[in-house]
Amino acid sequence: MLIGVLGRRRALKGFVGDVPSTVNSGDELHLLNMGGVIGSCTGHHSSLSDAIKVEVIGLAADGTGAILNIADAALPTVTSLGETAPLVLIAGTCMNSGKTYAATELIKQATRVGMQVAAAKLSGIACLRDTLNMADHGAIATASFLDCGLPSTVDAGDLSPIAKAIITKLNQSSPDFIVIELGDGILGGYSVESIFDDAELRAATAAIIFCASDYVGAWGGIELFRRRGIAVDLIAGSVTDSQMGQDYVENEFGVPAANARRNGELLFQHVNAKLEDFVKQTVSLRLALDALVPAE
Repeated sequence: MLIGVLGRRRALKGFVGDVPSTVNSGDELHLLNMGGVIGSCTGHHSSLSDAIKVEVIGLAADGTGAILNIADAALPTVTSLGETAPLVLIAGTCMNSGKTYAATELIKQATRVGMQVAAAKLSGIACLRDTLNMADHGAIATASFLDCGLPSTVDAGDLSPIAKAIITKLNQSSPDFIVIELGDGILGGYSVESIFDDAELRAATAAIIFCASDYVGAWGGIELFRRRGIAVDLIAGSVTDSQMGQDYVENEFGVPAANARRNGELLFQHVNAKLEDFVKQTVSLRLALDALVPAE
């Protein structure tokens, strides 16, 4: 027997599926991912066989017979971020571009030097593997869109209230900074782009790491962010697996690059430098604002 949750998936390199309009005992559905998301599979990557079929035997309910939903225990959304630890956002071209590896390596390296790091996954499809991996590498607190009652972020619309709820929760652990992985790609239907449309989230971001598999992907990410008025601070992912790739990105695109597998320390050094600059700028801004307050 499998206990799962109904959800949608739009995986470029996996399964595609939707939530059926009705669900009854005896219906045949499909397992859409290893995290237990279930729906009607409508397609899959050519390298995969058909999705595993499952038969519905019932829906989870409480003692009164009311159907249970993960949204029943969801964090309330937050519209205003307020004071927060600096954010490090990790985005990529698509799934399997190296985002989680970069996130966990960054957490590990920061933890080694005594920093307190919280971590989150803000988009994608439900699966505890990534947040558990973050905790295994030293994150003092983790959270994801699951905590806000979403089985996936497919067509979720504006994710910024979800992001702010998660960040608010993680700030309760008083981290030095928060690592945020954006599952899937900056294009693709998981509402990732809405994170970068929010002024408060952008203002709280100390660094953006972009993971790509090849030169075109790296260039495309840099260009798409540039069109939004955002600078990518570091390129990572499999495009940097060889020194040649790292050198090409830096020489041709003018953006620092570092590989989490070959040199996690360099990855952390780049990010830590951005964090230090961000903190200095924040302190300077606060002092300037304080100076504008008339003395009593």
